[in-house]
Amino acid sequence: MISLADIGVDGMIYRGAEVGAVLLGDSASDAAIRDGIVGRNAALRSMLEELDIVAPTDATVLILGETGTGKELVARAVHSRSRRRAHPFVKTNCAAIPTGLLESELFGHEKGAFTGAVAPRVGRFELANRGTIFLDEIGDTPLELQPKLLRVLQEREFERLGSSRTVRTDARLVAATNVSLPEMVEEKRFRADLYYRLNVFPIHLPPLRERREDIPLLVRHFARHFAQRTGRRIKWIPSSAMKALVEYTWPGNIRELQNLIERAVIRSAGDRLEIPVRDLERPVVVPPNPSGSWRTVEEFGSHRTLDETERAQILATLKETGGVLSGPRGAARRLGINRSTLQFRMKKLGIERRPSEYELVRELDHPASGH
Repeated sequence: MISLADIGVDGMIYRGAEVGAVLLGDSASDAAIRDGIVGRNAALRSMLEELDIVAPTDATVLILGETGTGKELVARAVHSRSRRRAHPFVKTNCAAIPTGLLESELFGHEKGAFTGAVAPRVGRFELANRGTIFLDEIGDTPLELQPKLLRVLQEREFERLGSSRTVRTDARLVAATNVSLPEMVEEKRFRADLYYRLNVFPIHLPPLRERREDIPLLVRHFARHFAQRTGRRIKWIPSSAMKALVEYTWPGNIRELQNLIERAVIRSAGDRLEIPVRDLERPVVVPPNPSGSWRTVEEFGSHRTLDETERAQILATLKETGGVLSGPRGAARRLGINRSTLQFRMKKLGIERRPSEYELVRELDHPASGH
């Protein structure tokens, strides 16, 4: 069992009428915030030390971490602590732009370069000249575009689509991914030379389940932020609710916690933060064990591999969306990834495109009568 004192929030607890409470209005946690990055965890501090070392240089940085761990915040911190901070920080999510348009977005195009190109367009690498360009989900870059990306990293030059004129840029690259690029290289879906050019200075972001002592700090940070935005006067949270937050595994990491706290603040009419603990207590169904029986997370235990955790989360999300992958209510949007990335992960993890597997999951909650 995890106690609140064990995770370093002693001094924030007092005895209420029924349960202990954790104060949320104290500003002591501000000392644990740098560039919007909240936490005192040893692995996080080590990461910040690495960031301090590389930020003043012009080296390419590759940020590695699961979805929702705050990779964009780290990229912005690299820029803000560099000599380029007075110049643009330009971000691009490679997974969010259709394959046919990504080259134009990155490198620009001339009028008439393709159907619909009615005017010249400056690309992101030009816009980021003397500043920093952040390429999120770099693993989703199409193979046919990777040689041009490699060239701009090595030679600092490129051509716009439809032009023979060479453009030079002094943009520093910070890239991020939540997938294994070496694995993609092995599967011939990512160029080895581009991977080695990107992997100059890797920075690893720990998942939230490995920095549980930071959860109370994050809860207070998000609660105060959303209370200010919504006009709420949140002052405390029951220690039982905080304990549930600390013990939860957070497959969606900080983004999932942030969304839950925003939802809690909206629901809280008084000065107590109303945490929907029941949302954390719903058992997530995980893959069958060798005997063929399905198990919940509680039955499965905490010693799951990363693939098992990811597979369980995808199956649970497919169940919630009825198998819909794309769109505003699709599984890809809920998981915070691109549809093509989700399809690849499903294939790799053995999740079939047809609904057979997550229909089995649904049957656990609603067993057919007479069977």
